[in-house]
Amino acid sequence: MSKRSTGTLRGNALTMTRSFKAPIADVWTSVTKSEHTERWFGRWEGDARPGNTIRVLMVFEKGDAWTDATINTCDAPHHLDLTTKSDYGESHLELKLREVDGTTHLEFTHHLTELAGIGEMGPGWEYYMDMLVHAREGTPKPVWDDYYPALKADYVALGVPANG
Repeated sequence: MSKRSTGTLRGNALTMTRSFKAPIADVWTSVTKSEHTERWFGRWEGDARPGNTIRVLMVFEKGDAWTDATINTCDAPHHLDLTTKSDYGESHLELKLREVDGTTHLEFTHHLTELAGIGEMGPGWEYYMDMLVHAREGTPKPVWDDYYPALKADYVALGVPANG
């Protein structure tokens, strides 16, 4: 299957969007409740309140890929801002949701500290965003090989300056 990249880059902010014919509260549940996040990203444990740190087990990664996530902002059901820390470093992630005429639009942003890893990050987040669609809508389950290395060049190109 040939996938297309959907990410955009503004500065160091890598953003992807997905839309769902569902109320905002329903989509919010999919991205914040452990029993729902487990279906597409990973389950989590801990006291999920702003300022607190939870532990997330990324179930679609190889091995025990536990990561810590500090909740910076949680304005249900519109905005979730997290900082994750793992063996790969620290990441600033943000989800924004808005509902228009029965359709909820989800905007996911990874605020990159540098663009060097965008060729890996972009395809990875495309995969997880499509896993969310799969978990919610029962679409065919994404296959990792359709994303990486297939989309790597698209994302590397996003990080190349127009004059460079």
